[in-house]
Amino acid sequence: MVSNRCKVAVKEELKKLGLHFIVVDLGEVEIMENLSTEELDLVKLALLNLGFELMDNKRAILIERIKTTIINMVHLSDEIIKVNFSDYLSEKLSHDYTYLANLFSEVQGTTIEQFIISHKIERIKELIIYGELNITEIAWKMNYSSVAHLSNQFKKVTGLSPSHFKQLRDKRRSPIEEVGN
Repeated sequence: MVSNRCKVAVKEELKKLGLHFIVVDLGEVEIMENLSTEELDLVKLALLNLGFELMDNKRAILIERIKTTIINMVHLSDEIIKVNFSDYLSEKLSHDYTYLANLFSEVQGTTIEQFIISHKIERIKELIIYGELNITEIAWKMNYSSVAHLSNQFKKVTGLSPSHFKQLRDKRRSPIEEVGN
C-alpha cells in the first residue's frame, strides 16, 4: 500500500470480513483476531481483488518496509532528515544498512540509492508543478546540499533542467507505486 486511498480500501475489506484492525498503515496491517487458515485465505483473496498481495515472507516484508520508509520520508513527511539516509534506514528498520542494501539490490534489481533518487525526482516534479516553492526552497526541502546538486541529479534522471521542466509544465508524472519498480 502506498497511498491513503489504499489504506481506506484495505480497512473497508477488513470490515466486510468482520475483522478488527489495530493498525492499517502503508505496507502494514495488524488485526486483533487470530486467523484460521480459511480466514487467512479470505483476507488474501480480498486483498488480491484490490490488487494487493498478503506477504508472509520475511525478506519480502523487509523489502516493503524499506520502500514504505522511503516513500513516507520523500512524499509524506515534512521532516528534514539530519542524518545520512543509510543511518536513518538502519535505525528505523533495526538492521545493518549493508544487509538492507544487499537484500534490496538482490530482490529489486536496483539500489536503495536509485530508488530514493527516483522518488525524490518525482516529488521534485510535483513541487515544481505546484509552483508554491522556488528551486532553492525545493532543494532545501528535499535535503540537497545545493541547487546545483538537485539540478544535476534532476537533469541526469529526466533529461531536463528543473527550469526547463517548469517551462514545459510536463504533468506526465508517475504514480508513487510505479516509481523505482
